[in-house]
Amino acid sequence: MHDLTEEQRLVAETAAAFSRDVLAPGAARRDREKAIEPAVFEQMAGLGFLGMTISPDHDGAGADYVSYALALMEVAAGDGAVSTVMSVHNAPFNAILERYGSDAQKDEVLKPAARGEFIGAFGLTESDAGSDAGALKTRAVRRNDRYVLNGGKEFITSGRIAGWAIVFAAVEGASTKSPITAFLVPTSAKGYVVAKVEEKLGQRASDTCSLRFEDLEVPHEYRIGEEGEGYRIALSSLETGRIGIAAQSVGMARAAFDAALAYAKERRTFGKAIIEHQAVAFRLAEMKAELEASRLLVLNAARMKDAGIPCLTEAAIAKLYASEAAERISSAALQTFGGYGYLEDFPVERIYRDVRVCQIYEGTSDIQKIIIARGLNA
Repeated sequence: MHDLTEEQRLVAETAAAFSRDVLAPGAARRDREKAIEPAVFEQMAGLGFLGMTISPDHDGAGADYVSYALALMEVAAGDGAVSTVMSVHNAPFNAILERYGSDAQKDEVLKPAARGEFIGAFGLTESDAGSDAGALKTRAVRRNDRYVLNGGKEFITSGRIAGWAIVFAAVEGASTKSPITAFLVPTSAKGYVVAKVEEKLGQRASDTCSLRFEDLEVPHEYRIGEEGEGYRIALSSLETGRIGIAAQSVGMARAAFDAALAYAKERRTFGKAIIEHQAVAFRLAEMKAELEASRLLVLNAARMKDAGIPCLTEAAIAKLYASEAAERISSAALQTFGGYGYLEDFPVERIYRDVRVCQIYEGTSDIQKIIIARGLNA
């Protein structure tokens, strides 16, 4: 970590200690129980991990994006599911509120969110509107001093445990070019329904939900921005979100690599440790090279973000490469363990499952390639 400042190094070391002492020992249990204990979030809040890049004026930690990426890497190395909740809560949830929220919204929702008093959710995706966010079918009807929402959302991280959600809906009769508008929704509101908690391949401790809105009333003051600004607001946090997913890909991949390396030094066949067999050594060398390349791509995008330089392409490159490399690395780690890697007794089986979704959420690999290709033609 010679390329980091002292403050960034301290953040990474603090997150690594938390990951090693708290997250990693309970990761398999969380996966089985499909839940994250509240004490984990309480400790993360105490460390400032639930409001990392938010200004101290809004009760956040005021960290830079490199520190945020480093913390996510470490948290993901301990438990990928926890890192997903952390990522969505920080960006897009907190990031959108800090940039577009009213003063009242920041006081009522952003500040307690940055203090980690609750977890936030982000409700954009629908069954027929994933990458095509302009095809939303959730509707909002103006009724006096409030909006009434009807519709549904799919694949919503923390939909069950969240205290608040940012929800996007098309306002009927809107005079703007796009009717899509952003709303702050308390999950305790009547009409906010968790229709289903999805059963998933991996990251089972992080709840992913199908939501329904049944005549859900939202006060006018909970609209974020103006009518018709929803699409721009939804896209505004893509750089940070993709840096976050790339960072957690690196963290999970590193955990798989570390486990494989330790096993390769310990396991003996034909009279020597398997790392002394060239086939295994070369596999580990390739894993290490991909891991380091992924890490540097993430930090490059984060540093550009810190410098105020547009980095949509660089964030897309980092997410594309790191998420796909993470699957290759975790697969190679499982192979290194041989038959033991296929068993739940060892962490690489869970990591292999957890890491696969990184190529899907916050924009699929195909979407990242579209963004990168557009940059080539700019």
